[in-house]
Amino acid sequence: MQSSILALLYDFDGLIVDTEWPIYQAWLQTFRDHGHPLPLEVFNQCIGTDFETWSPKTHLEDLVGSPIDWSSLDDARQASIEKNLEGAGPMPGIPEAVKHARASGLSIGVVSSSSHRWVDGWLHKIGLLEHFDITVCRDDAPRIKPAPDLYLEAAQRLGLQPASCLVIEDSVNGIKAARAAGMPNVAIPNRVTSCCDFSLADQRIASAHDLPGIMDRLGEQTRS
Repeated sequence: MQSSILALLYDFDGLIVDTEWPIYQAWLQTFRDHGHPLPLEVFNQCIGTDFETWSPKTHLEDLVGSPIDWSSLDDARQASIEKNLEGAGPMPGIPEAVKHARASGLSIGVVSSSSHRWVDGWLHKIGLLEHFDITVCRDDAPRIKPAPDLYLEAAQRLGLQPASCLVIEDSVNGIKAARAAGMPNVAIPNRVTSCCDFSLADQRIASAHDLPGIMDRLGEQTRS
């Protein structure tokens, strides 16, 4: 991992707020209602990216062998997600890690395949939006993760070389995007992505509580 780290770039969904578990649970119920399972290993194909990469809708239609009227199902699924996200706060260790990065003089940003409305809205809701220098979201670059475009856009906006930006991710698609951008990276799996193979990541840690220690070690290496 590079020692001259000048910025931390955080993913959002499943890393800053645990949005992915309610989304998975809602999709799991839809699959069960149609008599089919939805293993986490299968669902993870769309984590960190979008349904262009892999679509649960197409997958379920393939399983049942016929088209599905999604209009009412989409409304019910979204209502379930919103209900289960009521009162959600930041993931353990995230506020402390963000504030530690700021105190250490690092630039910090959020880089997400989701929309600004979703990401910025949540960051404001949990009181962290003002701590980030930038948020880069799906409409800010030609391609989303696992392509490197969003991360490269973030580095450009910060005026930094990609190698000086440390990416914090919870998904394999996010790690692939970081690697393609030439950025060192750390994986923090959550209860949706913990089943995944993160061997591509430079480092895997248990939670954001470990990030301040990583920042301090990198700072010591830079000063030496």
